[in-house]
Order: sequence, then C-alpha cells, then structure tokens
Amino acid sequence: MTPISAQSSNKLRRTDRRPIDWAKVLAHIILIAGSIMFLMPFVYVVSTSLKTAGDVYTFPPEFVPEPVAWENYPDALTAMPFDRFFLNTILLALGRIIGLTLSCSLAGFAFAKLRWKGRNTLFFIVLLTLMIPTEVTLIPRYILFSKLGWVGSFAPLLVPGFFAENAFFVFLFRQFFMTMGQDLIDAARIDGCSFVGVFWRIIAPNAKPVFAVVAIYIIQNNWNSFLLPMIYLTDRAKYTLALGLRLFNEQYYSQTHLLMAASVFVVVPIVILFFFMQRYFIQGVVFTGSKG
Repeated sequence: MTPISAQSSNKLRRTDRRPIDWAKVLAHIILIAGSIMFLMPFVYVVSTSLKTAGDVYTFPPEFVPEPVAWENYPDALTAMPFDRFFLNTILLALGRIIGLTLSCSLAGFAFAKLRWKGRNTLFFIVLLTLMIPTEVTLIPRYILFSKLGWVGSFAPLLVPGFFAENAFFVFLFRQFFMTMGQDLIDAARIDGCSFVGVFWRIIAPNAKPVFAVVAIYIIQNNWNSFLLPMIYLTDRAKYTLALGLRLFNEQYYSQTHLLMAASVFVVVPIVILFFFMQRYFIQGVVFTGSKG
C-alpha cells in the first residue's frame, strides 16, 4: 500500500467513526442500575434459600452462602404437599385457558366482525366493567355459588371462564380481529361458510399470536391468584400454590430459609415462562393499542 492510499484509508476510518451518543450511554447505565436494583430481592431470596438456619440473619448479609444448604429444598417441599398444590394450580390454569380463550375469542369475533344493532354500545358497556373491582362483586358471587353448592370445589374458579368473564381478554381479541381483512370473511360467507365455520377455519388459525398472549396472561394471573381461591377452596387438598405458600408461612414462619426455598419453587416457573414468552407479552401491548 502506497503512503497516499494509507493516508486516505486512515482519513476514511476517522470519518467513519460515529460520535458517542452520551444520552444513550446514560440511559443504558440507568437501565442496568435499575435492573440490578429490581433483581436484588430475588437474588436475596435465592441466596437465603441456600443458607443454614444460623446464617440467615448474619450481618453483613452473605449473597454466596457457605456452606450451601441444598437440603433446604427437599425439606421445604416435603413439609407441605407442594406437588399437590402445583398440580391443582396447573389444572386450574389449563381449565381457565380453555374456557377463557374459547369464550372471549368468540365474543371478540362477534364484536369485531359481525354486524348487528347495538354492537358498539354493548362493547362500550363491556369495557365499563373493567372499572368494577373484583371485591365489589365478591359477596353476591359467593352467595350465588353457595346456593349452587359450588363452594369448596373448583367450579367457582373455572365455570365463569366459559362465559367470557374477562372484559380485557374480550377487548384484546376484538382489537386483533379488527386488524384482519373483511374481504376474506365476506368471500367465505359467499361460498356458503357459516359464521362458526369462518371463525374456526379462517379467524382462529390466523390468530395464534393473540391466543398465545391471552394464554400467558391467564397462566400468570392464575399463578398469582390468592383472594378467590382463599374464599372458595376450603379443602387443603385443593389448595393452589399461593394458598400453600401462605399455609407454609403460618406453620414455619420461624424457618426463614425453608420459607425462601418454598418461595423460589413457586416463583421460578413463572419467571422461566416470562423469559421464553416475553415477546408475546410485548405483542399483547401492541394488540391492545391496535387501530379499531
């Protein structure tokens, strides 16, 4: 390479260098610091779950326990039937996924694609129900389920899901279906396809992302649900993980290391779900703000 070409290439390299965007650097620093701050409680819980009873309250706290007490997990998970609590939670989640996705998707399809008088007015009323707290309807619902003889069973937690009880999911489905073209539906109707056929053969196969979003929300809500299972479930054999953890806390409140081990067991599945399905959570926000 000649001296002239070397000088020109050096000049090109200098000009190709972009100036440092200090605003982005500062934003990344703040986000990293915030992430560390929000992760610290979870790190502390995991650390405490691996400590012996005598090392839990040492000061300053040790985030890397020595020795590592792996036996805390089998001790905690065998002190209560957490395997049964886990199975109950999964069964409730699956039942609510089937009920809510089926009923809310059909309701969203009716609001988005079917033309009928009063559609927008009724949809507005459905959205108004989002402003009503669950606690307001708690007593009349309990009286209703008590008269039906459902208290103490899973029915109060499962059956309402088959009647599109969640207005937010109806809204989510409706917003997604509004983005789908009407021409394809009209063509199917001209060919003799019924509205049910349109839904199952055209709408549902092309709406897998929104079904995934709703399913994830249902699992998350069901996993964290505490109030309704506490009211309706009276048999300990039917307790969910949230109720089981509360029961564990009542009986082993002084065994902090075992309580933290049980808490990690309850939290980890939903954390893993979030990391694998976080793009669907983002899509849920996009669908909610879709034009319609």
